[in-house]
Amino acid sequence: MDKTLPDLASAVAGIEDGMTVMIGGFGGSGAPIELIHALIARYLATGHPKGLTVVNNNAGNGHVGLAALIEQGMVAKLICSFPRSADPVVFTEAYLAGKIELELVPQGTLAERIRAGGAGIPAFYTPTSYGTDLAKGKPVAEFDGRSYVQERWLKADYALVKAHKGDRLGNLTYRMAGRNFGPLMCTAATTTIVQVSQLLEPGALDPEAVVTPGIFVQGVVEVTDPAQEEALNRAKAVYPEVAQ
Repeated sequence: MDKTLPDLASAVAGIEDGMTVMIGGFGGSGAPIELIHALIARYLATGHPKGLTVVNNNAGNGHVGLAALIEQGMVAKLICSFPRSADPVVFTEAYLAGKIELELVPQGTLAERIRAGGAGIPAFYTPTSYGTDLAKGKPVAEFDGRSYVQERWLKADYALVKAHKGDRLGNLTYRMAGRNFGPLMCTAATTTIVQVSQLLEPGALDPEAVVTPGIFVQGVVEVTDPAQEEALNRAKAVYPEVAQ
């Protein structure tokens, strides 16, 4: 029942070529920077994993975190709702060069597709995107006189998530806006790996405060002073430094 992992390298060791990986975060808020960088370090050392499909709200900023993952050529496809952000140069250049595929999903639909994956609901209907290019090729049905577009669930092989506090059983709490997509992604992945700022013993978390129950978490690693994407970008950080 103890789901703690000894280090970041072991936390990402099971991610293989071609897998679908959900990565928590809303911009930099709640982004698991250390887990992403550990995955890049593994790729630089072994050449794997590559050809990943990544599900995230954004497309990364600067040259750290998700942007660095894309910059290394590890991502074949990105499923997101907002590829344009403060400094999306890495994704933009890769997309224009035909090096990465984009599936654009309205933000609420993205959240619901992930939730549906975790709830075992293969499809649902939403009015969002009806009559636009995003609805092309998708089934449409009418309910109560209004047209709705059918959207499919989203599931993943792995989810990489950042939480604030967690215990050794995998129970999690989040810090303010850092919560965002994390709880949904934990339910929709076969294997969920979480970095927590504080790792506690079982019973230390108030059960009423637990947002993600440990049943949805397969591994927890402690990162006591996690990096913030915005702070790294203000410092013009690059990961890894040899990338530029």
